[in-house]
Amino acid sequence: MEGDCFCLRTYREGDLAGAANVNVVECSRLRGLVDGTDGLRYHASIPLYAHGKKLGVLNVASRDWRQLAPEDLQLLYTIGDLLGIAIERARLFDRSARLGAVEERNRLAREIHDTLVQGLTAVSLQLESADALLEAGADPDAVRQKVEQALLLTRANLEEARRSVMDLRAAPLQGRTLEEALAVLAEQADVTVDLQVTGSRPLPPRVESGLYRIAQEALTNIGRHAQATQVRLALTMTPDQVALTVEDNGRGFDPEAVLENKFGLIGMNERVRLLDGRFRLESSEGEGTRLEVVVPV
Repeated sequence: MEGDCFCLRTYREGDLAGAANVNVVECSRLRGLVDGTDGLRYHASIPLYAHGKKLGVLNVASRDWRQLAPEDLQLLYTIGDLLGIAIERARLFDRSARLGAVEERNRLAREIHDTLVQGLTAVSLQLESADALLEAGADPDAVRQKVEQALLLTRANLEEARRSVMDLRAAPLQGRTLEEALAVLAEQADVTVDLQVTGSRPLPPRVESGLYRIAQEALTNIGRHAQATQVRLALTMTPDQVALTVEDNGRGFDPEAVLENKFGLIGMNERVRLLDGRFRLESSEGEGTRLEVVVPV
């Protein structure tokens, strides 16, 4: 608030009791309102607060000079309280909308990584294999098989992109149980996957979707980086929690030396955090990698 006047000074000092009736001509902030108003004579200044926080000043001006009665001032203070609450709610709503937009952007980033990026990675691996076979002078049928697999993956990835555009909600299970969806995921992996399921119970859709995406991300990382020949994928369900374990016999890595945005670790961590779960990653060079996620239900 610009200008300097008695009511503004008392507002900054936290006490507007003495500014209930002020000659408007003496107020630098309202002096410009005198012209064209048939001569404003006075204004009352009402502080606006919300939860003890200063928000501003409500000025009520009139052409007639008169002292406001206590009941008039009480009414204005009541209006000021309601206005302060409305302003604060509007600010909170705006802040909530901004936070919601950030959360939505993060969710979309995860979905793009979990669908398009992984799909294109699989296509790239197939084409790289075809290129390597060509350089080695391999059987054309073997090369053709890799190219056909890349085409199938490309079409599936395109369909996934279309579904994402039409419906941004993640629906990876497509009516299947989590156990059934993981079985399909294991069958489609580029490495032998031993799926172990212990226990059975209905799970909230968001838990099923989150665990499926984490398993999908982990298997993609193994196929791309681990050089593993065997993977154990375990789903254990108890009355109060569900645990997902992905363990491989690959080359491993030093978790401390891996950039935090590598291997989709940010996406997996965020998914686990949104599920109020625990995320644990163990690995060392030459010893394989073990990932464990535990989510309360």
